[in-house]
Amino acid sequence: MAFGPASQLGVAAFEDTAPIELVPGRSTAEVEGVIRAVYKQVLGNAYVMESERLTREESKLKDGEYSVREFVRAVAKSELYRSRFIDNCPRYRATELNIKHLLGRAPDGYEEMKFHSQILDSEGYEADIDSYIDSDEYQNVYGENIVPYYRGYKSQNGKTMVAFTHMFAMLRGASSSDLKGSLAGKGPVLNKYIIQETPISVVPPSGGAAGEGWSFQDTTLSARARQGVGAGANGKVYRIEVTALSSPGKVNRISKFRRSNKVYIVPFERLSEEYKRIHKQGGQIASITPL
Repeated sequence: MAFGPASQLGVAAFEDTAPIELVPGRSTAEVEGVIRAVYKQVLGNAYVMESERLTREESKLKDGEYSVREFVRAVAKSELYRSRFIDNCPRYRATELNIKHLLGRAPDGYEEMKFHSQILDSEGYEADIDSYIDSDEYQNVYGENIVPYYRGYKSQNGKTMVAFTHMFAMLRGASSSDLKGSLAGKGPVLNKYIIQETPISVVPPSGGAAGEGWSFQDTTLSARARQGVGAGANGKVYRIEVTALSSPGKVNRISKFRRSNKVYIVPFERLSEEYKRIHKQGGQIASITPL
């Protein structure tokens, strides 16, 4: 079930699609479906020509020599991936995309970006790819035979609201392609926001209203800049729209009544606190926009 206005935010296709897993006794058609899903995820929804497919690695998956995890590793280490997302991209853009493609989310923060940069410097590109796929996070979420999928657009326990908003800047609907880049061109989408730990406006991937859609670009002022009446000392005010928030008190314990489309106006310095409170009460954040 899609949360909130998922169709407007461009994530309904991800929300309503179950994870794809390679199970024992799979048919030839099912294995082909897994292969297509891996290409789609790891290559950022970019088109793959027949001549570009990794036929030897596909055969190993079909013959049971490779798990899905190892096939993902092979695609991510291939010249096909490297020529599209490594050699022609600045380092931090490449790292953004590696995390998105292999872990299904936006970077957690600057420390994570720096960690992968250090691996690239000391051990090289293939070791960096291994660091994602051999991580505890990958194992816990995807295991050996689930195709990686996008999950960072949901609010999650243990993850900051800042990274949650960052995912929407990187995931611009099911028809978007990372090969074509973004409004930032080949440059990093999140660089300054990650360094400053600054949230980004959550907007639909398309639409005609001002300040909305694929053409939306954040204000040139930092989100920490004071704007408008009521802004906090450390930044402007944000409007948070929440769905499926449990009502408080006895009503919550007895009837489980839920109200939808609750709106909160929150200053920047209280965003993380409010995010935790909403998530604890079972709410789903549908949009975050600055006022």
